[in-house]
Amino acid sequence: MEKLEDIYEDGSIGAPSCSLFAEKLEPCQLVIFGATGDLTARKLIPALFALFVDENLPKPCSIIGCGRTVLDNDGFRQLLVKNSPVDLAGHPRWREFVSLLHYRAIQYDALHTYEELAVFLKELDKRVGTDGNTIFDLAVPPDLYPLISAKLVEVGLSLENEEGRGWSRIIIEKPFGRDLASAKILDAALHRGFSEQQIFRIDHYLAKETVQNTMIFRFANSIFEPLWNRDHIEYVGIVSAEELGVGSRAGYYDQAGVLRDMFQNHMLQLLAIIGMEPPAGFISELIRDEKTKLLRCLRPFAAPGQEDALILGQYGAGKIQGRDVPGYRRENGVRGNSLTPTFALLRVHLDNWRWQGVPFYLISGKRMARKDTRLVIQFKEVPHSMFREVIGDKVGANRLNFGIFPEEEINLSFQAKVPGPRICLRTTKLGFKYYDDSAGPVLRAYEKVLLDCMRGEQMFFWRQDGVELAWEFLEPVLESCEMCGEREERLKFYEAGSWGPEEVRGLMNILMA
Repeated sequence: MEKLEDIYEDGSIGAPSCSLFAEKLEPCQLVIFGATGDLTARKLIPALFALFVDENLPKPCSIIGCGRTVLDNDGFRQLLVKNSPVDLAGHPRWREFVSLLHYRAIQYDALHTYEELAVFLKELDKRVGTDGNTIFDLAVPPDLYPLISAKLVEVGLSLENEEGRGWSRIIIEKPFGRDLASAKILDAALHRGFSEQQIFRIDHYLAKETVQNTMIFRFANSIFEPLWNRDHIEYVGIVSAEELGVGSRAGYYDQAGVLRDMFQNHMLQLLAIIGMEPPAGFISELIRDEKTKLLRCLRPFAAPGQEDALILGQYGAGKIQGRDVPGYRRENGVRGNSLTPTFALLRVHLDNWRWQGVPFYLISGKRMARKDTRLVIQFKEVPHSMFREVIGDKVGANRLNFGIFPEEEINLSFQAKVPGPRICLRTTKLGFKYYDDSAGPVLRAYEKVLLDCMRGEQMFFWRQDGVELAWEFLEPVLESCEMCGEREERLKFYEAGSWGPEEVRGLMNILMA
């Protein structure tokens, strides 16, 4: 087990952090439903503890775990230590942190347990002094979102600024529905007691530094935004490659597949950030307005010329880091004849003035050669080569690469002369790593998400109109994937540890170089 300061969340190396928000945050209670589950132990508690260690939690603050398992406070704390991927108990401040942790057993479908929770929260709030401010984090299976939110509404826990209550907020994780119809049903259930301003739909990709800094890079540097259009850009690649297989998520994943798991949320949000128009100001609603406008520009999947826009794959047996791994159909919990795709390449176009004719390649897959998430902006070749007589017609085009994982960095490739008497060109890079020479705070994705919710900042959370537009675009893709008569023939198998099906290897080799 690693130490907290050495590894956190995604395996990246930790760095010293400094207090950023503690003095600005209002006190609050954080209530975690599903507190005995995997998400709480792996993500939420390590994130909250890291914020506590760096003095970035509000003061005062209480953390209340809720779950079906009957436990007392000490049992809950011991369970977290046991299931956490980091050595919580070995940290000198863990004993101090556990004083913030409380536990309440709850039956998700029993109203009286919510009534008891409401009484407990009110008493704890008065004792600790959290001013009636409460966040409800639903770290539970998606089918429980409507049930839990309805019970919270019934006992008055969604109310704000009434009877001594401060603000009330609710956090839900993806998926936001299984399709457009279920997304609307979920939204209606949430809005029976919570306003849109109270709902925080997490997409932890949007909390990553490189993703957030893509906007800064575009709109704060005059040398790039004038080139950010169809006149200068050949294509855009958005890649999220995973080395891991389906793991313990087979029950969910075999029903969802890669398109529901990755494209409706992460991939389309990355597309929106890369392609959106400049907002009038760095204000949450203005930025979310522009992302929504961008999603409205997506060319329908069924439009003419889109017949070859989707390539689907499923991983077979292979080797990962020299170790034999089974194919998807041999994973525990997966049907032996499953046609669920674990890889997808989707070529999309944006029908607007800026991007007309520029293809965007959205690519995600499991059991790939390595874990690597990046945004690639491929510029066009020079229109005329003055070096034709010396080196031939081909001069390598510039490429801008935003690394999200494993390195958070930006690299720009360009041509330079090789030293010596002959005229030979070589491709070299200008590089920038986000954490080099930085004295600022280092916040991992879940730390940033939780802090933003405590601040009431929704800039990097989904808004309902964006959720519905994403589903509207993706539903014809899903129909093509799941309901066509040639479903089995369309599924391309690829070896685990490769860059996907043979049909995409050429593009993948270019993007991942």
